[in-house]
Amino acid sequence: QVQLVESGGGSVQTGGSLRLSCLASTYTNYWMGWFRQAPGKEREGVAVICSDGNTDYTDSVKGRFTSSKDNSKNTLYLQMNSLKPEDTAMYYCASVRVCTHRYLAAYIILQGQGTQVTVSS
Repeated sequence: QVQLVESGGGSVQTGGSLRLSCLASTYTNYWMGWFRQAPGKEREGVAVICSDGNTDYTDSVKGRFTSSKDNSKNTLYLQMNSLKPEDTAMYYCASVRVCTHRYLAAYIILQGQGTQVTVSS
């Protein structure tokens, strides 16, 4: 079974950047995405990469976050720039059944253990 391992989280100040990585134990051609969950809040789909390479982002991260995939390395990335305190959450990568951020969190096939992102003001 495929396993997903996230890395790259940390603590930054407002305006800073982080790059999250998600290493898959083996190649997967599932749609891949990122969701996040802050304490006391529901899961929120952040970004998804469709099989044709198209990406879809939630409005709050458009223009700041970029997701990409390197199939040769079985790795999914989330480049996060201009971070804001409201981006603070645990971030998870996942293989998903839908190619839209809106329903991503409800159609997870497999997810990683998560990596914490904390943005201070």
